Amino acid sequence: MGVLQTRVLELAEQQSAPDWLSGLREQGAERFAATPWPTRRTEHWKYTPLAGLAKKVLTPSETSSVDFQSVVSVQSPAYRLVFVNGVFAESLSDSLPAEITLLASANAEQSALIQQHLGRLADSREHLFAALSESTLEQGALMYVQAGQQLDKPVYLLNYSTGDAAQLSSTRHLVVLGEGAEAEIIEQFNTDSDQQNNLVASYTEIVMAANAKCKHYRLNLEGEGITHVGGVFVELGRDAQFNGFAFAKGAELIRNDYVLTHRGSGAHVDLNGVYLPRGKQVVDYHTNIQHCVPHCTSSEVFRGIIGDRAKAVFNGRIHIHQDAQKTLAELSNKNLLTSNKAEVDTKPELEIYADDVRCAHGATVAQLDDESLYYLQTRGIDKDQAQIMISFGFINELIQGIDNSAVVDFLLPIIAQQFGRSESLLQMEA
Repeated sequence: MGVLQTRVLELAEQQSAPDWLSGLREQGAERFAATPWPTRRTEHWKYTPLAGLAKKVLTPSETSSVDFQSVVSVQSPAYRLVFVNGVFAESLSDSLPAEITLLASANAEQSALIQQHLGRLADSREHLFAALSESTLEQGALMYVQAGQQLDKPVYLLNYSTGDAAQLSSTRHLVVLGEGAEAEIIEQFNTDSDQQNNLVASYTEIVMAANAKCKHYRLNLEGEGITHVGGVFVELGRDAQFNGFAFAKGAELIRNDYVLTHRGSGAHVDLNGVYLPRGKQVVDYHTNIQHCVPHCTSSEVFRGIIGDRAKAVFNGRIHIHQDAQKTLAELSNKNLLTSNKAEVDTKPELEIYADDVRCAHGATVAQLDDESLYYLQTRGIDKDQAQIMISFGFINELIQGIDNSAVVDFLLPIIAQQFGRSESLLQMEA
């Protein structure tokens, strides 16, 4: 084992957790210890550098005081749960409704539900860092909405990293929606400065019964030194609907896995994403949509703008199983390079074992169009502003397509800052 794997297992032994979680923790530790560290020859990691992470010497997570007023967050009524360096901060969080409980505070009925589902979708045999998450399982929340019920406000999971020590911030969330239940979830990852060295591992599993509906947003806004590994794993029952949006900027490395599995006929997935790495940042999205039953649909669109010496990786897979007749699935990935030294590795995959399906997938990589730049410049717009206008137009459709206006209003100034211009100008173009 390498330095990181050894240290994670040492930290796991030092952590406390309810006895009923011990089996899952031991399983995660065994798998994390036994799994070879990924190299450039490992298919799912061949484009993502992990050599530096393997040598990282981690320290235990520590709570830290946070000026919560200075934390920029989505301005929307919500049930807010704040985790600072992976540790739940009760003083910064809201009072929780009966549908939400911390893993460590679960009663007998809730713990049985957690044991039934946690780790079932995020398979630690296939996902190395899911095994890390299991081995250090302590912090996280259960959201259980019973059949026919709907949460009156979104659930807001704010993960905040502080300090310059190499801390491990590990959280695990489980969402269980009964038949016809509805929920909206916003996950946001922030840091108090760019000078960070933490490893953030955060996995969310969402189990949806028949006719359930879920809107989910995962917003990665960490500082330069953060390494973030995590994922969203969803299982859809009959006629269930999942609407997801992913946004990533900042961080030394962001790797998010999305695995969405249709288990009931008539289920539908909408998954969109935007990534904006620059400097020497690396953003890696691996998505896998599994169509296991007939009459299901999925639509997936990811767009990236990569600048400076940054790198993006997108691997999107659609798997149509033998029994999944009458499937409709579409996947699109488009990338815009704003520097000659920027890089993107994109790989759309389509694996079909059924006959009666309609599927489409594609990927493009392009640089700023000289004719469009020239057109704008002839109308009195300087070159820098013209580049920004074209770049913003490239992702604006996805931003404006977000179903939550508070999330749109939150992202616009962040994008404006990324592009180096005022929010008001972006809003004029929107």
